[in-house]
Amino acid sequence: MKKLLTFPNPVNEYAARSVAGMVVLLCIATLIFRSPWLLWPLALGFVARVASGPRFSPFGQLATKVIAPRLGPAKLVPGPPKRFAQTIGATLSVGALVAFYLGAPTVSWVLVGLITAAAFLESVFGFCLGCTIFGWLQGIGLIPVSVCEACNDIRLRQKAAVAG
Repeated sequence: MKKLLTFPNPVNEYAARSVAGMVVLLCIATLIFRSPWLLWPLALGFVARVASGPRFSPFGQLATKVIAPRLGPAKLVPGPPKRFAQTIGATLSVGALVAFYLGAPTVSWVLVGLITAAAFLESVFGFCLGCTIFGWLQGIGLIPVSVCEACNDIRLRQKAAVAG
C-alpha cells in the first residue's frame, strides 16, 4: 500500500507541463460554465496526484503515457517541489469545492482562477509557481534541505551561474 502512495522523484518536466495544460483546460471550462460538477474532477485529480503522482490521475496517465513521450526525451526535475505544487492545487481546488457547497460560489471561481493562472504559467512557460514557493520556503528553513537535496544542488548551481 505504501508503494502505491508514493510520488515520483525525479519527475518528467514535459509530463508535468502537459498535466498543467489539461488543468488549464478544465479550469477554463469550469469558469465558463460555472458548473459545480466540474469542481469534482478538478479537486479529485489534484488529490490523486498528491497521493501518488500520475498513477491514479487520468491527466497524469495521459501526460506520462501519451503526451510527454511524443515531446522528446524526458527532462527530469526534482519531485518534491512538484508534489508541493500539486498540494497547493489540491488545497485550492478542494477549497473551491467546499466554498461552492457552503454558498460562496464567487470564492470558488476566484480559487479556480488562481489555479488557472498557476497552471498556465507552468504549461506555457515552464514556470512552476508552487516550485518557486517551495524553494523560498526551503531557503528560509521552513522546509528542511533533506526533503529535496537535488533542489539545493540546483539552487547552488543557479547562484553560481548568476555570480560567475
